[in-house]
Amino acid sequence: MKNEQYYIKHLQLEQHPEGGYFKETYRSDENVLNRNGVRRSASTGIYFLITSEFFSAFHKIESDEMWHYHDGAALSVYIILPNGELEILKIGKDIENGEQLQGVVPAGCWFASKVDVPDSFSLVGCTVAPGFDFDDFILAEREKLIQEFSEHKQIITELTRV
Repeated sequence: MKNEQYYIKHLQLEQHPEGGYFKETYRSDENVLNRNGVRRSASTGIYFLITSEFFSAFHKIESDEMWHYHDGAALSVYIILPNGELEILKIGKDIENGEQLQGVVPAGCWFASKVDVPDSFSLVGCTVAPGFDFDDFILAEREKLIQEFSEHKQIITELTRV
């Protein structure tokens, strides 16, 4: 049975600023303009691993991000849509019980994720198009996000660090 330490070592994952571990596996040589007219790689891909002890904090980027299940427990991705609606993607292999092998977070939405099962991990892949760039990455500030979406105060408090 492979655990998180196996994947961290063998996939050479590094800590990610939002929480968890990652490694970029693909960056397109082709460039396109993102929704703000800024030139970015056409697409990027990463491995992303988080454990039930940690979470991926609320953040947003300027591109669509597709999540792909690889191994471990299911992962819940909490998405706050621009209209304030909260959507929860369940990324996992139990498709008969509502989990999805892949799901998409739309560009410009606040989102965070956590592993659903105690004492476990989730290994996923994330494909971003137009490609990810840290210049487009915004980590949420708890109080500002609560002011904007007070109806989601509990999950925002749980999945932010500052």
